[in-house]
Amino acid sequence: MSQPADYNPTPHVIPEGENATPLEVVGGDCTATEKLIIIMCGLPATGKTHIANRIARYISFFLAVESKLLNVGDYRRSLFGVISPSDFFTHASSNQRELACDAALGELTDFMKQDGVRVGILDSTNCTRERRTRIREAVAFLKCKVLVIETVCDNEELIEHNIRTIKMNTPGYRNVDREEAYKDVKKRRENYMDIYETVDERDGSYIKIINFQTFIVHNARGYLPQKVVHFVMNLHTLPRVFYLTRHGQSDYNLLGKIGGDSGLTDAGRKFARRLADFAHNHVGMKVEKDEETGEEKRTPQPARLWTSTLRRTKETAQYIKHTKIPAFKWDNGDEVEWIQFQGRARRNLDELYAGVCDGLTYKEIEEKYPEEFARRQEDKLTYRYPRGESYMDVTLRLEPIILDIERTREPILIVGHQGIHRLLYAYFMGLPREQAPYVNIPLNTVIELTPLAYGCTEKRYLLLSKEEMMCDGQDEPVTSMPVKHQEAAESARQQSTPDVHAWDVMNPPSF
Repeated sequence: MSQPADYNPTPHVIPEGENATPLEVVGGDCTATEKLIIIMCGLPATGKTHIANRIARYISFFLAVESKLLNVGDYRRSLFGVISPSDFFTHASSNQRELACDAALGELTDFMKQDGVRVGILDSTNCTRERRTRIREAVAFLKCKVLVIETVCDNEELIEHNIRTIKMNTPGYRNVDREEAYKDVKKRRENYMDIYETVDERDGSYIKIINFQTFIVHNARGYLPQKVVHFVMNLHTLPRVFYLTRHGQSDYNLLGKIGGDSGLTDAGRKFARRLADFAHNHVGMKVEKDEETGEEKRTPQPARLWTSTLRRTKETAQYIKHTKIPAFKWDNGDEVEWIQFQGRARRNLDELYAGVCDGLTYKEIEEKYPEEFARRQEDKLTYRYPRGESYMDVTLRLEPIILDIERTREPILIVGHQGIHRLLYAYFMGLPREQAPYVNIPLNTVIELTPLAYGCTEKRYLLLSKEEMMCDGQDEPVTSMPVKHQEAAESARQQSTPDVHAWDVMNPPSF
């Protein structure tokens, strides 16, 4: 007897259930047994803490690997006071510094003993081979892979930048006169230089980062070490800022539909024109004060523009001018003619795909697919639309975007979508992935993010108010909000609703 075309008596059933999340974004079998300890090494003001924090954030958010960063400076301040003058870092105080290191090392080993954890990072100068060997011997019983990351900086201009923009903003120098703090850091470097021993093959696996331009990798093997190697080669400590904004109001926004590839409404085009003004006057302009007169000097600065491949983001960017900046120099010395805001449409930035629910309202989804609607109620982060995507899926295609943001020096204006910007915002602001789907990313607002060694600052600019629109279509029905993670949702909403600056088109302010 012939069987029907869909006959399947012994189906392949995956344990995660229908619409399962890929293992690669939930810390799957590739990292189930591998553990890694990272030992930072380098003189003060070489970017160690910046790198350590970026690695910890990347591993936890994109690899779903539980990690912990232990900064020896935090233990030193706890044991011996908040302010540690340079005299503390002489040979006479080495025993006290060892006490701080031992305290951090003890917590590191306790953490790495636990089941389920994967990565521990010890952030300190660790400037002698004896110290690094002692650390390796202390963790040898854990049977973890050990990777030493050394930061080397002999560029005086970069050293001064690191001191003034990173080191002087650390907890140890808060409320300290900036010039006194600068001198103290310089003296601290000199004290360490007397005994400093660079990393070599005797330290085992290592990455040597020289001025964030030259990278030497020795014997780094395995999934996690290789991911770390790839990530750190995209890092730098130079100041950078990028801007997130959703597209202007689309026809589907107005109708309350999700997804689709519709164009802009009149209100959406109005926002697009104001965004062009904002891009020219703020994103693509450097504002510096004259030290003598106090007057502001505004000069064009190279800036980038990214959009998704969807119509509504391209239309939002259509009015942004593409002027030329002649004789722009890259950091490697190459000189080019820079085209300002030269658009780059990226498929990775397309909105989360809703599959069979694309183009429906939430009410229509509830009526047509009640079971799917209920599943989304359970967990908005991992729920995948039938034949569509989940937030967890989207993290896979956003990883290359993150690497590009990390390595880029120029300001970037990213015209994207709510789901995409929720994940980008959560990553840089240090929010858990569970909170990402609930981050507040409103229409008509530009979010300015500035990553720092100890976090990320933000400003928000409102370019078009609700009062100027007939209806924005953005009031998501209560019935569409998952109930399982209300605490995460509320926490994300509280952390993503900072002060908003109104942007005056006729008289743009200077922030």
